[in-house]
Amino acid sequence: MDILSIIEKKKRGGELNAKEIRFWIDNYCKDEIPDYQVSALLMAIRLKGMTKQEIFDLTEAMMHSGEIIDLSKIEGVKCDKHSTGGVGDKTSLVLCPMLAALGAKVAKMSGRGLGFTGGTLDKLESIPGMRVILDQNEFLDVINRVGMSIIGQSQEIVPADKKLYALRDVTGTVDSIGLIASSIMSKKLASGCDCILLDVKYGSGAFMQTKEDAEELAKVMVEIGVHFGKDVRAEVTSMNQPLGKAIGNILEVKEAIDTLHNNGPKDFTDLCLSSGATLLMQAGLYDNRDEAINDLNNVLVEEKAFRVFRSFIKAQGGDVSFIDNPNKFPEAMYFLPVRSIRTGVITSIDTMEIGLSSMRLGAGRETKDDIIDMAAGIVLNKKLGDHVVKGDLLCTLYTEKPNMNSMVTDVMNCFFISDDDSYVAPNVVEERISLDKETGEFIIEKED
Repeated sequence: MDILSIIEKKKRGGELNAKEIRFWIDNYCKDEIPDYQVSALLMAIRLKGMTKQEIFDLTEAMMHSGEIIDLSKIEGVKCDKHSTGGVGDKTSLVLCPMLAALGAKVAKMSGRGLGFTGGTLDKLESIPGMRVILDQNEFLDVINRVGMSIIGQSQEIVPADKKLYALRDVTGTVDSIGLIASSIMSKKLASGCDCILLDVKYGSGAFMQTKEDAEELAKVMVEIGVHFGKDVRAEVTSMNQPLGKAIGNILEVKEAIDTLHNNGPKDFTDLCLSSGATLLMQAGLYDNRDEAINDLNNVLVEEKAFRVFRSFIKAQGGDVSFIDNPNKFPEAMYFLPVRSIRTGVITSIDTMEIGLSSMRLGAGRETKDDIIDMAAGIVLNKKLGDHVVKGDLLCTLYTEKPNMNSMVTDVMNCFFISDDDSYVAPNVVEERISLDKETGEFIIEKED
């Protein structure tokens, strides 16, 4: 067996078997196959596609390229969630403590952001003293004591994915459903949880541009999870506007704290309630969705989830005085108001450009070595479906960079304001996808 024959087979549309895929992954990780040959194979996969079995076999080979986390010392059912990413997505900061407040055990390994804002780890590290690198014993101890922990992903988990993703990024092969699904699911499966919920976003601020593409990706990942014996379900959610109002690390942490005090934006709160109910049912803690949502809402009203979040921050070294008094967080030196130039209803937002603008203000990374300005970002005052009058504040830009006035016009142009008074903003959660293990049929629940 050699890599050239595998490339030739795939380029002609053949189906690679498990041994061929394992040979490719194992030897690439050993640096015994050069990048240029793997690039050729990735392009053949991108053009010819992958069968279901090939996707399963690639996921397994990648999953076993490194360490498999053992969570058996955690008492109870272990839960995790994964988002395909979006503008203003701070969901883990609120959803995880909500779940833990109702008895779920949340063992989450996250990454750093490259793009609009920092990732979950960067947001947590905006809290002074917060540690996101723990050894496995500390990680398990925090979960057993607090009910949740969020840490940085071990460098030993799925090393094959790190090598392959770097290559895909520079060879035009990122947008392959099979490669995306195996990349995400190999990491989730190696992380050891029993139940995984996937938040698959689509729209102007997401990697998947159409709902149909998001559904396809969601179904493939759910099938992978079920194939490997895990309870994996998905939600297809809209990213045609930023999630919540805050974009940027400190700004998003403050919005998460507001939400844990039951004072968060409706769309963000609705997403946390929906995802929480799904995961609680996956964990077997509830068998009625309405009851789960009611109890999740109560842990916000009664601030039980806030107390879990506070305990989690303290357990990992964070200064809880910032959680108790968010006004202690530093503020950006410059803030620039963006005002509407006409009267009407907001019917469209260029979410991708809003996110890129936040990055240019300093809130995100263009390269992996960039240093994030934790106080930079954007806070929206108006969202889809809102009526505005000329001169109304649409949003505010925050930055440490001087001479950013030109961005006011750029961001203003991200808001499309029309005379359509009948427009109603869509729900953030559009449907839930699961797989019937007996029939092999997908169950799709549309959100009203």
